[in-house]
Amino acid sequence: MPTNNDSILFPPQASTFAQDVDALYYFIHYLSVFFWVGIVAAIVYFVWRYKRGHREGVGPSHNLPMELTWSIIPLILVIAVFLWGFKGFMGMSRAPSGAEQIQVTGKKWLWNFEYPNGQQAIGELHVEVNKPYKLIMTSEDVIHSFFVPSFRNKMDVVPGRITTFWFEPTMVGEQQVFCTEYCGDGHSDMLAKIVVHTPEDYAKWVEENQKEDTTTPLPELGEKLYTSKACFTCHSTDGSVKVGPTFQGLFGKQEQLTTGQTVPVDEEYLRESILQPNAKVVQGYQPVMPTYQGQLSDREVSGLIEYIKTL
Repeated sequence: MPTNNDSILFPPQASTFAQDVDALYYFIHYLSVFFWVGIVAAIVYFVWRYKRGHREGVGPSHNLPMELTWSIIPLILVIAVFLWGFKGFMGMSRAPSGAEQIQVTGKKWLWNFEYPNGQQAIGELHVEVNKPYKLIMTSEDVIHSFFVPSFRNKMDVVPGRITTFWFEPTMVGEQQVFCTEYCGDGHSDMLAKIVVHTPEDYAKWVEENQKEDTTTPLPELGEKLYTSKACFTCHSTDGSVKVGPTFQGLFGKQEQLTTGQTVPVDEEYLRESILQPNAKVVQGYQPVMPTYQGQLSDREVSGLIEYIKTL
């Protein structure tokens, strides 16, 4: 049976309970193959053995040992699979008492992470290897689902409710997060990454992330933020139609709002749209953009504006 990172059908095992999930799957899989081969072999044998039919006067008869065999053995196997699966389910449902808690908000079409110190990040969660984490999750709009294939764990994220998801990463590197509940046009772009660091690298990341970037030129900083803050899920840079207006040729044009008013796209309008996106909604688009108030510094907002101006 494949173990550790040698799984045939799945991504590498990157959490403490991934190996147990795979083991149960392969047990059921090979058990099914065993019985399938046996049943098909029996069918082929009986077709050949009785190809001329039964002799007259000879019919099916009651065989108690055989009936007990095909009733008791499957019952034992089903109970074993249930107990194995229930044990794994309980382990995946209960986070250790010392797990670090991180707030997660799902919304069209991004994942927002908030650390215990109040720091927020969009689309990227940084954690430490061999340390348990508990995600406290909710949705601002519709049902989403937080799925990390390499962790072998998935949980729905429901508006108006709190659901939890815990993991203890065992492998350094990036782990992909998907939304697996269809949530609208940008569903396939609702991605995130969990970046797992060694303790030393995690400490460096925390120290560096607390410093504001004051050296990168504003347009270049804005281009980085366009990706890291998941702006690409709703706004294109090549003129193609997405959930929100394209950034190509946006600066300097006139936009007609849902109120019928026409406004120029200048620095003030872009800043307001980033921090208070529902204040002025462009005609033909839905008011689904989340606010970035408190998530971007003044310099980062300026960087996004300067980047949009270059397009």
